[in-house]
Amino acid sequence: MALSAIGLCSRALLRLGATTIASFEECTAESEVAANLYPPIRDAVLSSHPWSFATAQMTLPRLAADPVADWAAAFQLPSDFLRVLSAGPEGAGRGLSYRLAEKRLFCNSDDVTLTYVFRPEEAAFPPFFDQMLIARLTAEFCIPITESTSRAQFLFRLAEDEFRRAKLIDAQQHTPVAISDFPLVEVRS
Repeated sequence: MALSAIGLCSRALLRLGATTIASFEECTAESEVAANLYPPIRDAVLSSHPWSFATAQMTLPRLAADPVADWAAAFQLPSDFLRVLSAGPEGAGRGLSYRLAEKRLFCNSDDVTLTYVFRPEEAAFPPFFDQMLIARLTAEFCIPITESTSRAQFLFRLAEDEFRRAKLIDAQQHTPVAISDFPLVEVRS
């Protein structure tokens, strides 16, 4: 079952023994904490690993104005962009040297295919990610809601365990990347 942002926050609050919320606009301490902490925590957790459900590729649109120095072209980043994984020329997802600045990608190519982490809708989160995010939210909500630092430390350890488990599950969903450019491998061939 896919959870909404409210559902994820409510489950984290429930794990703390706090009152659940039905909206971020309620006039309660729980809704204020959830409304202020949820978006940056969600984005930080999404950008902390190249999750398979949050990774995409796209050809970037070139901007009309050229960069002032160092690079030949500037490209617009996607609106849901969180983190770059690689950039390549047209038809390739990697291989270009680039730099991110001013919410743009600069490089010396006429076309860029970007491989990046994006912000999917909460309904697209797989169950293993939901559980990890709930554990992280529980830990982050702990001090503002309960004022217990020892409990927060314990919850952060649990959240780290869930993070490792989620990364392991996610890594098993695709073929491992082979080592392609390594002298010792080439010698043995």
